[in-house]
Amino acid sequence: MKTVYLALGANLGRREEALETARRLLEREGARIKRASALYETEPMEVTGQPWFLNQVVEAETALFPLQLLSRINRIEVEMGRRRVVPKGPRTIDIDILFYGRFTIVSPKLTVPHLRFRERRFVLAPMAEIAPDFRDPVTRKSMRELLAALSGQTVRKWAGTA
Repeated sequence: MKTVYLALGANLGRREEALETARRLLEREGARIKRASALYETEPMEVTGQPWFLNQVVEAETALFPLQLLSRINRIEVEMGRRRVVPKGPRTIDIDILFYGRFTIVSPKLTVPHLRFRERRFVLAPMAEIAPDFRDPVTRKSMRELLAALSGQTVRKWAGTA
């Protein structure tokens, strides 16, 4: 079994329900969730004219190989109505593999650690919440250190129905 960290996000429809459904479907598809961060509401970064996101990071255990896990994640996204129309645009669900154990993976279909996680407070804040001492296998910096070094970006813990 490998420990994986996955980022979940949604900004269309019932965002909280979407994250809950994604967690349930991840379990069904072979990723046993061990811990989940709080939910964080996040201002869109690149395509700004869209609703705010609700984000979360989960720690899970899986026997799936990385590309198998990616395939299952893609299936979940399609099942939940994800349509890739506008890059970085609105979505019913987005699930990214942040870390797969302490491995680095570079392939045409998958790069782990996720290429841009170090630039994203909406990933680092929940990662630092559930695994503050976990170290990026590339930079060897902890999630706490990476978060402390990042400036900008509006991210706040979500208290419930908005």
